[in-house]
Amino acid sequence: MSKLEAIRGRAEALGLWATLAPLALPEEARLAFATWLDAGRHAGMAYLARTREARLFPERAFPWAKSVLVLAAPYAFPELPVPKGGLRAGRVARYAWTRDYHLALEAALSELEAFARSLGVRAKGYVDYGPLLEGPLAAAAGIGWRGRNTLVLKEGFGSYLLLAVLLLELEAPPAPEVPFRCGRCTRCLDACPTGALDARGLDANRCISYWTIETRLPIPLALWDAFGDWLFGCDDCQEACPWNRFAPRVGYWRGFRPEPELAHPDLWDFVRLSNRAFARKYGDTAFARVGRPGMARNAIRLLGVLEHPALRAYLEAAEADPSPAVRKAVAQAYFRLGRLRLLDDPDPEVRAFARGLFG
Repeated sequence: MSKLEAIRGRAEALGLWATLAPLALPEEARLAFATWLDAGRHAGMAYLARTREARLFPERAFPWAKSVLVLAAPYAFPELPVPKGGLRAGRVARYAWTRDYHLALEAALSELEAFARSLGVRAKGYVDYGPLLEGPLAAAAGIGWRGRNTLVLKEGFGSYLLLAVLLLELEAPPAPEVPFRCGRCTRCLDACPTGALDARGLDANRCISYWTIETRLPIPLALWDAFGDWLFGCDDCQEACPWNRFAPRVGYWRGFRPEPELAHPDLWDFVRLSNRAFARKYGDTAFARVGRPGMARNAIRLLGVLEHPALRAYLEAAEADPSPAVRKAVAQAYFRLGRLRLLDDPDPEVRAFARGLFG
């Protein structure tokens, strides 16, 4: 058995799907990413543009690496019960139902790095934070194909996959290409409530996941209703995909532990907890990416759109929030209710924002 196959075998023993490919991206994948960036469809994710060359040419960014082992962890979690008590409303993207997947996959990568070193092989792992395009690399390695929803789909499973990569200094042969198996189906495009998905791929400027996770900016009022009952992220395109009917048969990677308190969080936490208390409770979850103010912003939009009975009490609590970002969301919610509030907020930026809502 070659060293490459031994490392891949170790990854599979950890319960992960693992495939190998040369590190250099196919020309088609490079062109698609460059075109996407040039069109500004990455919205405010400026780090993607800053690391453009490294992502397009990983073999230059990591000259010692010759191949990549792409790891895929399924997360087709079953539906979880709603905990008793608290303010439970809205939906959370399924990947966030477990503690931060980065931490679980990092542990697996550390084990693989150590195993590679024992074989005399240099290796370095990344989970969604290196200057690498995991999706195109996964497709190049033959884990699956890039669907119309831009996600990687695996035949016989679907798209509920979280990816990691292990760079290796060993040469690997090209992997067999997985054919595009979406056919004429456009259900994911049709299901996208904001029109963020189209024939050109994803426009993050309109994406629910972008606005509820990736940015700290106020969510534009013009998008509030279209976001529906999503609190954090969005799975509409995945739920519409016919391939995902196979996912429950596989389930999820043994390194994940889905929790009802993450699938159905108590929205009061986001306005009643201090930032420090929030970090203690949610610091190792996906919610930490947007932070307590971002989760409060998301909850205010959600309760406002749902016209939830707790909306008024929530706004009263949030109106005194120390975060200007939260108070801006409060001003938006009151504006939807036809009320003038926070026009004299002590923060000049919040004052200007609130007054700007009324023209």
